[in-house]
Amino acid sequence: MSRHETSPTTVQPASHHRPNACCFCWCCCCSCSWNEDRERAWRASRETKLETIPNCEACAKPTPEEVQGWAQSFDKLMKSPAGRNVFREFLRTEYSEENMLFWLACEELKTECNKHTIDEKARMIYEDYISILSPKEVSLDSRVREVINRKMQEPSSHTFDDAQLQIYTLMHRDSYPRFLNSAIYKSLLQSVSHSSSES
Repeated sequence: MSRHETSPTTVQPASHHRPNACCFCWCCCCSCSWNEDRERAWRASRETKLETIPNCEACAKPTPEEVQGWAQSFDKLMKSPAGRNVFREFLRTEYSEENMLFWLACEELKTECNKHTIDEKARMIYEDYISILSPKEVSLDSRVREVINRKMQEPSSHTFDDAQLQIYTLMHRDSYPRFLNSAIYKSLLQSVSHSSSES
């Protein structure tokens, strides 16, 4: 009898209703196998979402002075397309490339004027970098997340400004010092210095 009582609430509904629950809830239900399959399929297809961010920004080869300047300030590095490319390559080795991708997506959003395009891009950025279900979720504090959630009801080109600043600061404090000591930066510095001395 006790088995008959517990059976309807434990075994059966869990397997039938779980996919629908995962579809709509934003809590930590990521452990169910259905969600893992969904995430794998989504991860494979998501590459088409923000195709506007190229794998590598178009830029001229940096001069030795420019590469040396990147060590003087993080702002100089981030203002240089070549600098962003090299820094992004470094972030990829640390599995934190999403920070740069998010920052670039926010910069691109700021250039938009069309309301429909802003709405569309803001939702893509949210899904790709803010949603807890995203494999590329960036690390933001709860205050910033609350601000974004409020602003997403009526997105603008500046919806992610607070989050972008937080990620910029994180990259500056956390990744930038390691980048300057990395083999990627040192070998580039050596190669541009070497090629300029030859010419």
